[in-house]
Amino acid sequence: MEQINDIQVVPCTNSSYLKPFRVHYSQNGTKKSWDFMRTHDSVSVLIFNTTSHCFVLVKQFRPAVYMCEWERTKPKAPDSDEQAAEEKEGAAMGGGETPQPPGSVGMTYELCAGLVDKADLSLEEIARQEVLEECGYDVPVAKLRRITSYRSGVGVTGAKQTMFYAEVSDENCVGEGGGEPHEGELIEVVKVPLHEAMTFAYDESIPKTMGVIFSFIWFHNNMSPKYKISTNV
Repeated sequence: MEQINDIQVVPCTNSSYLKPFRVHYSQNGTKKSWDFMRTHDSVSVLIFNTTSHCFVLVKQFRPAVYMCEWERTKPKAPDSDEQAAEEKEGAAMGGGETPQPPGSVGMTYELCAGLVDKADLSLEEIARQEVLEECGYDVPVAKLRRITSYRSGVGVTGAKQTMFYAEVSDENCVGEGGGEPHEGELIEVVKVPLHEAMTFAYDESIPKTMGVIFSFIWFHNNMSPKYKISTNV
Protein backbone atom coordinates (compact mmCIF):
# COMPACT_ATOMS: atom_id res chain seq x y z
CA MET A 1 0.00 0.00 0.00
CA GLU A 2 2.86 2.39 0.74
CA GLN A 3 4.81 1.77 -2.49
CA ILE A 4 4.18 5.07 -4.28
CA ASN A 5 6.08 5.58 -7.53
CA ASP A 6 5.94 7.31 -10.94
CA ILE A 7 4.44 10.54 -9.59
CA GLN A 8 3.41 13.14 -12.18
CA VAL A 9 1.58 16.37 -11.42
CA VAL A 10 -0.44 17.69 -14.36
CA PRO A 11 -3.21 20.27 -14.83
CA CYS A 12 -6.69 19.01 -13.94
CA THR A 13 -8.78 19.94 -16.96
CA ASN A 14 -11.64 17.48 -16.46
CA SER A 15 -12.82 15.67 -13.34
CA SER A 16 -15.84 13.65 -12.26
CA TYR A 17 -15.29 14.66 -8.64
CA LEU A 18 -14.60 18.39 -8.56
CA LYS A 19 -15.08 21.49 -10.67
CA PRO A 20 -13.25 24.77 -9.96
CA PHE A 21 -15.06 28.09 -10.16
CA ARG A 22 -14.47 31.74 -9.30
CA VAL A 23 -17.39 33.71 -7.94
CA HIS A 24 -17.55 37.52 -7.98
CA TYR A 25 -19.86 39.26 -5.54
CA SER A 26 -20.42 42.39 -3.48
CA GLN A 27 -20.60 42.29 0.31
CA ASN A 28 -21.65 45.43 2.20
CA GLY A 29 -20.64 47.52 -0.79
CA THR A 30 -17.21 45.90 -1.22
CA LYS A 31 -16.52 43.92 -4.38
CA LYS A 32 -14.93 40.56 -3.74
CA SER A 33 -14.07 37.30 -5.48
CA TRP A 34 -13.53 33.76 -4.23
CA ASP A 35 -12.26 30.55 -5.77
CA PHE A 36 -14.11 27.37 -4.85
CA MET A 37 -14.69 23.77 -5.87
CA ARG A 38 -18.03 22.14 -6.56
CA THR A 39 -17.86 18.65 -5.07
CA HIS A 40 -20.20 15.88 -3.95
CA ASP A 41 -21.66 15.75 -0.47
CA SER A 42 -20.63 12.70 1.55
CA VAL A 43 -21.50 10.35 4.40
CA SER A 44 -19.27 8.95 7.12
CA VAL A 45 -19.86 6.21 9.68
CA LEU A 46 -18.43 5.68 13.15
CA ILE A 47 -18.38 1.90 13.53
CA PHE A 48 -18.18 0.28 16.96
CA ASN A 49 -17.70 -3.48 17.30
CA THR A 50 -19.55 -4.63 20.41
CA THR A 51 -17.84 -8.02 20.37
CA SER A 52 -14.29 -6.71 20.66
CA HIS A 53 -15.14 -3.25 22.06
CA CYS A 54 -13.17 -1.44 19.40
CA PHE A 55 -13.75 1.19 16.74
CA VAL A 56 -13.38 0.20 13.11
CA LEU A 57 -11.55 2.77 10.99
CA VAL A 58 -10.05 2.75 7.52
CA LYS A 59 -6.51 3.62 6.52
CA GLN A 60 -5.69 4.70 3.00
CA PHE A 61 -3.31 6.73 0.86
CA ARG A 62 -4.43 10.29 0.18
CA PRO A 63 -2.53 11.93 -2.70
CA ALA A 64 -3.55 15.43 -1.56
CA VAL A 65 -2.06 14.85 1.89
CA TYR A 66 1.06 13.32 0.37
CA MET A 67 1.68 16.21 -2.03
CA CYS A 68 1.02 18.84 0.65
CA GLU A 69 3.54 17.20 2.95
CA TRP A 70 6.05 16.94 0.12
CA GLU A 71 5.60 20.63 -0.68
CA ARG A 72 6.39 21.50 2.95
CA THR A 73 9.85 19.99 2.57
CA LYS A 74 10.71 21.83 -0.64
CA PRO A 75 12.73 25.07 -0.53
CA LYS A 76 10.84 28.32 -0.90
CA ALA A 77 10.34 29.76 -4.38
CA PRO A 78 13.28 31.89 -5.60
CA ASP A 79 12.96 35.68 -5.54
CA SER A 80 14.24 36.23 -9.07
CA ASP A 81 14.38 34.65 -12.51
CA GLU A 82 18.15 34.34 -12.12
CA GLN A 83 17.77 32.22 -9.00
CA ALA A 84 15.13 30.13 -10.75
CA ALA A 85 17.50 29.49 -13.63
CA GLU A 86 20.27 28.48 -11.24
CA GLU A 87 17.99 26.06 -9.40
CA LYS A 88 16.73 24.59 -12.66
CA GLU A 89 20.30 24.04 -13.82
CA GLY A 90 21.20 22.47 -10.49
CA ALA A 91 18.21 20.14 -10.69
CA ALA A 92 19.17 19.11 -14.22
CA MET A 93 22.59 18.15 -12.89
CA GLY A 94 21.03 15.96 -10.23
CA GLY A 95 21.19 18.42 -7.35
CA GLY A 96 18.70 20.72 -5.68
CA GLU A 97 15.77 18.31 -5.87
CA THR A 98 13.80 17.44 -2.77
CA PRO A 99 13.79 13.66 -2.25
CA GLN A 100 10.43 11.96 -2.64
CA PRO A 101 9.03 11.17 0.82
CA PRO A 102 7.90 7.64 1.74
CA GLY A 103 4.34 6.62 0.97
CA SER A 104 3.53 6.56 4.68
CA VAL A 105 3.47 10.37 4.60
CA GLY A 106 0.18 10.21 2.67
CA MET A 107 -1.53 7.57 4.80
CA THR A 108 -4.45 8.75 6.93
CA TYR A 109 -6.83 7.15 9.42
CA GLU A 110 -10.44 7.95 8.68
CA LEU A 111 -14.02 6.97 9.34
CA CYS A 112 -15.62 4.73 6.77
CA ALA A 113 -17.03 7.21 4.26
CA GLY A 114 -18.26 7.70 0.74
CA LEU A 115 -19.64 10.21 -1.76
CA VAL A 116 -23.31 10.96 -2.15
CA ASP A 117 -23.39 10.24 -5.86
CA LYS A 118 -26.30 7.81 -6.22
CA ALA A 119 -29.55 9.70 -6.67
CA ASP A 120 -31.69 6.60 -6.17
CA LEU A 121 -30.27 5.81 -2.71
CA SER A 122 -30.92 7.53 0.63
CA LEU A 123 -28.03 8.73 2.79
CA GLU A 124 -28.56 5.72 5.05
CA GLU A 125 -28.44 3.32 2.12
CA ILE A 126 -25.23 4.88 0.83
CA ALA A 127 -23.71 4.67 4.32
CA ARG A 128 -24.71 0.99 4.61
CA GLN A 129 -23.12 0.27 1.23
CA GLU A 130 -19.86 1.96 2.24
CA VAL A 131 -19.64 0.01 5.50
CA LEU A 132 -20.03 -3.24 3.57
CA GLU A 133 -17.54 -2.34 0.83
CA GLU A 134 -14.85 -0.75 2.98
CA CYS A 135 -15.09 -2.67 6.25
CA GLY A 136 -16.93 -5.89 5.43
CA TYR A 137 -19.87 -5.50 7.85
CA ASP A 138 -23.48 -5.98 6.77
CA VAL A 139 -25.46 -3.42 8.75
CA PRO A 140 -29.23 -3.00 8.28
CA VAL A 141 -30.25 0.55 7.42
CA ALA A 142 -32.48 0.62 10.52
CA LYS A 143 -29.39 0.14 12.71
CA LEU A 144 -27.71 3.31 11.45
CA ARG A 145 -28.06 6.22 13.87
CA ARG A 146 -27.69 9.70 12.47
CA ILE A 147 -25.27 11.75 14.60
CA THR A 148 -25.26 15.08 12.75
CA SER A 149 -24.33 16.83 9.53
CA TYR A 150 -21.84 19.63 8.96
CA ARG A 151 -19.98 21.55 6.30
CA SER A 152 -16.47 20.44 5.42
CA GLY A 153 -13.76 22.44 3.68
CA VAL A 154 -15.82 25.63 3.90
CA GLY A 155 -13.00 27.74 2.46
CA VAL A 156 -12.77 25.61 -0.66
CA THR A 157 -15.83 23.39 -1.18
CA GLY A 158 -18.59 23.95 1.37
CA ALA A 159 -19.77 20.37 0.81
CA LYS A 160 -21.97 18.75 3.45
CA GLN A 161 -21.08 15.52 5.25
CA THR A 162 -23.60 13.51 7.24
CA MET A 163 -22.22 11.31 10.02
CA PHE A 164 -23.81 8.09 11.24
CA TYR A 165 -23.13 5.67 14.07
CA ALA A 166 -23.34 1.90 13.65
CA GLU A 167 -22.90 -0.88 16.17
CA VAL A 168 -21.70 -4.16 14.72
CA SER A 169 -20.61 -7.50 16.06
CA ASP A 170 -18.36 -10.20 14.67
CA GLU A 171 -21.52 -11.92 13.43
CA ASN A 172 -22.15 -8.99 11.08
CA CYS A 173 -18.78 -9.44 9.40
CA VAL A 174 -19.39 -10.98 5.97
CA GLY A 175 -16.19 -9.98 4.20
CA GLU A 176 -12.73 -8.48 4.50
CA GLY A 177 -13.67 -5.03 3.25
CA GLY A 178 -10.89 -3.08 1.58
CA GLY A 179 -13.01 -1.06 -0.83
CA GLU A 180 -13.72 -1.52 -4.52
CA PRO A 181 -10.52 -2.20 -6.52
CA HIS A 182 -12.22 -1.29 -9.81
CA GLU A 183 -12.80 2.19 -8.35
CA GLY A 184 -9.13 2.50 -7.45
CA GLU A 185 -9.71 1.92 -3.75
CA LEU A 186 -7.04 0.24 -1.63
CA ILE A 187 -8.16 0.33 1.99
CA GLU A 188 -6.84 -1.24 5.18
CA VAL A 189 -9.33 -1.92 7.97
CA VAL A 190 -7.95 -0.76 11.33
CA LYS A 191 -9.33 -1.45 14.82
CA VAL A 192 -8.82 0.95 17.72
CA PRO A 193 -9.62 -0.43 21.20
CA LEU A 194 -12.17 1.63 23.08
CA HIS A 195 -9.87 2.26 26.05
CA GLU A 196 -7.24 3.72 23.69
CA ALA A 197 -9.63 5.86 21.65
CA MET A 198 -9.01 9.30 23.12
CA THR A 199 -5.25 8.81 23.30
CA PHE A 200 -5.41 7.86 19.61
CA ALA A 201 -7.58 10.90 18.83
CA TYR A 202 -5.20 13.44 20.38
CA ASP A 203 -1.95 11.84 19.26
CA GLU A 204 -0.69 14.33 16.65
CA SER A 205 1.82 11.82 15.31
CA ILE A 206 -1.08 9.75 13.96
CA PRO A 207 -2.48 11.37 10.78
CA LYS A 208 -6.26 11.39 10.97
CA THR A 209 -9.32 13.35 9.90
CA MET A 210 -11.31 15.67 12.12
CA GLY A 211 -14.21 13.25 11.78
CA VAL A 212 -12.31 10.63 13.77
CA ILE A 213 -11.61 13.05 16.63
CA PHE A 214 -15.15 14.45 16.72
CA SER A 215 -16.83 11.04 16.55
CA PHE A 216 -14.67 9.62 19.37
CA ILE A 217 -15.62 12.60 21.56
CA TRP A 218 -19.29 12.10 20.63
CA PHE A 219 -19.07 8.44 21.63
CA HIS A 220 -17.42 9.33 24.93
CA ASN A 221 -20.19 11.81 25.74
CA ASN A 222 -23.13 9.73 24.54
CA MET A 223 -22.30 6.03 24.46
CA SER A 224 -19.42 5.12 26.79
CA PRO A 225 -21.60 5.06 29.96
CA LYS A 226 -23.59 2.28 28.29
CA TYR A 227 -20.50 0.08 28.16
CA LYS A 228 -19.05 1.28 31.48
CA ILE A 229 -15.59 1.40 29.97
CA SER A 230 -13.29 4.38 30.15
CA THR A 231 -12.29 5.95 26.83
CA ASN A 232 -9.12 7.19 28.55
CA VAL A 233 -9.93 10.90 28.61
